[in-house]
Amino acid sequence: MSSPDIVAIGGGRGLASSLAAVRSLTDRVTAVVSVADDGGSSGRIRESLGLPALGDLRKAIVALASPTSPLAAAMHHRFSSGELGGHPLGNLLIAAMVESEGDLVRSLDEVLALVDGTGRVLPAALEPVVLCGETADGTEVRGQVAVMGTPGIVKVHLDRPDVTVADQVVEAIEGADLVVLGPGSMFTSVLAACATKAVTDALASTGGRVVYVCNLRPQVPETEGYDVARHLEALERHGIEVDQVLADPAHLPEGPRVEGVTYTALASEEHPGHDPARLGEALRRLLG
Repeated sequence: MSSPDIVAIGGGRGLASSLAAVRSLTDRVTAVVSVADDGGSSGRIRESLGLPALGDLRKAIVALASPTSPLAAAMHHRFSSGELGGHPLGNLLIAAMVESEGDLVRSLDEVLALVDGTGRVLPAALEPVVLCGETADGTEVRGQVAVMGTPGIVKVHLDRPDVTVADQVVEAIEGADLVVLGPGSMFTSVLAACATKAVTDALASTGGRVVYVCNLRPQVPETEGYDVARHLEALERHGIEVDQVLADPAHLPEGPRVEGVTYTALASEEHPGHDPARLGEALRRLLG
């Protein structure tokens, strides 16, 4: 298959890794990015300007940027002092573009064009959202930072069901040849990006192959002790079915081999996280 349409869903460094991997397969790539972060610069901009979290959107833009773009290289620059202390340049650039353009999706397109990027970056929701987590005993915690730091989370949801999702997100997922979930934190990246009905419905109706990429190691305490089976159980609790799974047996906790899982080396000495070349080759094989 030449130039397949690929959608990568998640957030943070994990999503950046999958975007780096799929760039070797196609220039028709769409990132659907979690916007639930309520900490750091993203939380401050959200509180002061009423915008969805911008940090993971920035990381996705840089992952799809031209490697020769000087602006992309500066996007992660974080100011160290004064009123701007703690803010990365890219977050401020996106916020300024939104205030100027008045539209988040169009602003992300503009910023990606400024760094000569490939594909498209879309927010999983068009407005600020609060991620809520529930533990096995029924205790609920609110906010991504709180969910990330709470052991025993079994399910997450957004604070309200009427969150607006861009039409372009649904269209991209439904029209994809391949949808990549993860790698990344199960509850605060992958499931946070899939927490709207529009996204879960699009995943259920897509004609493309849905692949889940397991993290290389547990996110403590979020997924402490999780093997592949427990990752899949978490997806199923949220109504998400996948066609195939990629997992690196050298890094995950020991557990029973799961049918339908491709066990392959996804890390390397050069890349302690997911090696984009190895992940890209594994995804290429799944595309056939």
